[in-house]
Amino acid sequence: MFPIRDTNKTQTFPIVNWIIIVLNMLVFYFQINLPTQSVEQIFTSFGIVPVKFLTMHPLAPISLLSSQFLHSGWVHIIRNLWVLYIFGDNVEDKLGHVQYLVFYLTCGIIGGVLHIVVQPYSHIPMIGASGAISGVLGAYMLFFPKARILTLVPIVIIPWLVKIPALIYLGIWFLSQLSDGLSTTSSVVNSGIAYWAHLGGFIAGFLLSKHFRKNSKYQKINAINNKL
Repeated sequence: MFPIRDTNKTQTFPIVNWIIIVLNMLVFYFQINLPTQSVEQIFTSFGIVPVKFLTMHPLAPISLLSSQFLHSGWVHIIRNLWVLYIFGDNVEDKLGHVQYLVFYLTCGIIGGVLHIVVQPYSHIPMIGASGAISGVLGAYMLFFPKARILTLVPIVIIPWLVKIPALIYLGIWFLSQLSDGLSTTSSVVNSGIAYWAHLGGFIAGFLLSKHFRKNSKYQKINAINNKL
């Protein structure tokens, strides 16, 4: 299933979401203009390499953040940023700009940590914003379970557009990630997809979003207005 758009309107301009999108695009533009060997070196240095955490490599902690802005190719970055574009604006609208930025990065870090826990001896760099974006999806499911997602569902060769409730769409997505993640502990080696980073980010987003919402300045302002 491929999401086309959602039905939610926002009350604020998602400036942080756009900044994140642009930063990812700029880093990717920088990448594609480098020799292949240099790009591989960047992935090794700034991507999450789980075994480096066992050896206490000095760059290992930094990679929990830097890896979120690296992508392996056009399909990887377009898919990630498209999903972030669709779902991120509504979550930012709920949390407020600064809270959203902290939330986004936190979910990415937690997703990376879970990947390390599951793949502690892996030498393969894990890169991409998927963990953080999965956190956005978790928050979206909590905040907007009844929102409709216009989705492209390919049936054999015939494209089918259907509006699916967010709870169902994201629930199916989560279960598919869980199924693939449980199928093998070396899933990232076999498929190139870090399923546990997705799962960690999603669960973190679902559980933490309510806390971030409570501490949002918009929530506090609304509470004051309601008392008045």
